[in-house]
Amino acid sequence: MTHKIGRTVADSQPHWPAAPKRPSGAPNILVILFDDVGFSDFGCYGSPIATPAIDAVAGRGLRYSAFHTTAMCSTTRAALLTGRNHHSVGVGCLANFDSGYPGYRGKIAREAGTIAEMLRPHGYRNYMLGKWHVTPLTESGATGPFDGWPLGRGFDRYYGFMDAETDQYAPELVRDNTPVDPPGTFATGYHLTADLVDQAIRYLADHVADNEATPWLTWLALGACHAPHQAPADLIAKYDAVFADGWDAERERRLARQVELGIVPKNTRLPPRNDMVRAWAECADGEKRLFTRLQAAYAAMLDHADQHIARLLGFLERAGQLDDTLVIILSDNGASQEGGPFGMINAMGPYNLRREPMEEKIARIDDIGGPDTHSNFPLGWAMAANTPLRRYKQNTHGGGIRDPLVMAWSKGIAARGELRGQFCHASDLVPTLLDVVGVKPPRMINGVKQMPIEGTSFAASLANPRARSKSKPQYFEMFGHRGLVQGGWKAVSFHPPGAPFDGDKWELYHLDRDFNEVDDLVGREPGRLEKMIAEWWRQAERCKVLPLDDRFAPRFADNAKRFHGPRNRFVFHAGMGHVPTDVAPDVRNRTYTIEADARIDGPATAGVLIAHGDMTGGYSLYVKEGRLCYDMNIGGEHHLITSDRPVAAGNRRLGVRMRRNQGRNVATLLIDGEAVGGFDTQHGFVSFISWSGLDIGRDRNSPVSHYEAPFAFTGTLRKVTVLMDDDQEIDAEKAAAAVLGRE
Repeated sequence: MTHKIGRTVADSQPHWPAAPKRPSGAPNILVILFDDVGFSDFGCYGSPIATPAIDAVAGRGLRYSAFHTTAMCSTTRAALLTGRNHHSVGVGCLANFDSGYPGYRGKIAREAGTIAEMLRPHGYRNYMLGKWHVTPLTESGATGPFDGWPLGRGFDRYYGFMDAETDQYAPELVRDNTPVDPPGTFATGYHLTADLVDQAIRYLADHVADNEATPWLTWLALGACHAPHQAPADLIAKYDAVFADGWDAERERRLARQVELGIVPKNTRLPPRNDMVRAWAECADGEKRLFTRLQAAYAAMLDHADQHIARLLGFLERAGQLDDTLVIILSDNGASQEGGPFGMINAMGPYNLRREPMEEKIARIDDIGGPDTHSNFPLGWAMAANTPLRRYKQNTHGGGIRDPLVMAWSKGIAARGELRGQFCHASDLVPTLLDVVGVKPPRMINGVKQMPIEGTSFAASLANPRARSKSKPQYFEMFGHRGLVQGGWKAVSFHPPGAPFDGDKWELYHLDRDFNEVDDLVGREPGRLEKMIAEWWRQAERCKVLPLDDRFAPRFADNAKRFHGPRNRFVFHAGMGHVPTDVAPDVRNRTYTIEADARIDGPATAGVLIAHGDMTGGYSLYVKEGRLCYDMNIGGEHHLITSDRPVAAGNRRLGVRMRRNQGRNVATLLIDGEAVGGFDTQHGFVSFISWSGLDIGRDRNSPVSHYEAPFAFTGTLRKVTVLMDDDQEIDAEKAAAAVLGRE
């Protein structure tokens, strides 16, 4: 009798799916994305700021002088990642809110795959570091959802921050899908830029060690040079003398250098100063010193970033990876106007209606760039950063949407130090990369049918300086500001908030002859303008720009109401992790009670019970030197209560009650429900609490109050409860202005 035992293991040939193959000649891809860096700020675009690493990349590759973005950070990132227009993929404005309209969801649609999702089937490993900001911040908490986070959109590893900005010395860090503490502090020499580059080197060193032949995409999105402008003090001091002559002289010098470098045509003229920018000569001596130092902090932040880019490129060279790597360095929009006409040392105060008088700013000049500042430069320096262009980030004139772009690839770009003047747009990067790699955009990703790629590849220009520019029209829209570039012409409109759209004044420029939009040709070419405006409306309808909506403040207010709803109770149990600010209790301008359920072991018990914020603003409830304390920190001004008696040993209910009384904030400190101190002040959290998040049992890395972080609680903390009344009164306009300053 025989037994059929089937095929043996030796006879069997398992049918494993074929491993993805690297397309022949496909490079590694390194994208280094700056934040709020103006058109002229790299040395190789005319700036005196030291950027030798970036300049060296330009020297062995290309600089583009007509690269365009979308005027804001979330929106440009959405276009750069997907190869589509930002409204088309649902990120028409910011990731901070969802207005309900298809073009304004604040999250990249699943039908718009990212470059990481497109390259993954072709063998690429994808690494993301730094700023993400294309996921609604209300989805950045412990429960996600995570489908819009980097690992949910095609990246294999992530280390960075989800928000628009973060403190460079005490950042809100995430590793993969989990918040983590920074590995250092200001006192130990920590800075986020250095940390991000350290992690990038680690990812790539791991990659080389594990599978050197596998291609990779590394997307490094720096916090530099978004506010807060924070950098080493010695670097800041270096730039005082560089910028002592002021923004008017600096604009003239930059234009002269740009003409010499060939970045702009010889006949380029500077436009008049932007609105609200005074002549430098009209500024008082103290103002000049302050404004110069604020610019020095910005310049030092860029210089510092360049030094660490040099480290990253040096590693790639030592690892034998640089020649096989396409390096792309760019900015997401023009320089920021959010510093206003006078700049800010700690923006947290003014956004909560705590004035920052000029005398106070000048007295704090040596603090600029340090851990207790949230500085931003004044409009005049933003104007100089965008030389020779008009207006700023948020606007659809050149200063908002025309940005530096540097590319180099030793094995694929033969040009060395050449310029390219072809018009290209953020949405054109993905199709260009797909062309370079040699693959087609997928029709399906994870079972979802993909929308068409809307960008146009400019890969031909890598080799050919005379390659044709993008021929199809490219629209622009941000906060009602509008624009269209087509056939070397540009129609553009500045939209005053709240004004009727039909009343907006359109301008017309022949970009091929007028690089920086100085000669308005509306009077000579009214028919052309009419056709371009009609084309703008066609593009707007096709790409989900409509309905036009400049209700900036109400959109934020509505979003907050939808997210928080009727919820007025939060319970934070011991053992929980960090809570991002957008999902923390909203205690702005309302009555609330915070109560910690804790055990005090004796007089030595101390530490933080709950803290939300950092040195520049926030609140903290803590025990120090045996007494209960509550600190409401408004822009660095501390409203501190200390209990009138020690906290007795045992199980205790330790809390604070804040009540609104005719526009004032009345705080009462509580031990087991009994009042033990208080304050009454006009100051409070009018517009926001902090851009740093919340912790219980400690205060992570940048202390809200007068203690050394993390000041972990040494007793037993069981839970902290936050109860909020329904009496909140928010000035939507002021709150929206604060959020916009965060962008």
